[in-house]
Amino acid sequence: MGALCTLVDAALFIFFLFIAIIAPLIDGQTCLPPHLFPPFLVELKSWYAQEYGDYLVSEKPRFFVGIVWLELLFQWPLAVASVYGIAAGKSWLSTTCLMYGASTLTSMVAILVELSLSNRASDQLLMMYYPFLGFALLALLRGLLANSGKSTTIGKRPALQRKKRA
Repeated sequence: MGALCTLVDAALFIFFLFIAIIAPLIDGQTCLPPHLFPPFLVELKSWYAQEYGDYLVSEKPRFFVGIVWLELLFQWPLAVASVYGIAAGKSWLSTTCLMYGASTLTSMVAILVELSLSNRASDQLLMMYYPFLGFALLALLRGLLANSGKSTTIGKRPALQRKKRA
């Protein structure tokens, strides 16, 4: 189980590092003015929207803008904290993974349902979004299962120990 957890942590570390860098630079353009970003990043986002036919990125429907705000204000700090948590071996990593996974899973389900039911999304575009759903599930499972083997007692105080007299 330890080797599998290490492998999952390595995959999540790369994913969270990717999100920590890309979210403010690329996704931030969805809800922030374009003059705040260098021209090459604006062009990169425009190229992506045209190349993959991502109408959510180009048309910016309100629900999508709300999801991007959620990503920037809630999920992005969790990704940064998770990068640090994995690198430093912090005990609270399971909590950040659980919160990130649940939030991202909810967002990705909404986005994928919109893409699937709109009949405007190509298979290529769907394949761009599915990995985020997979990593959200992986983070959620990491948060749920990482400490499942440890038993904890909730609401009980440890017995007071008496000092031994010599």
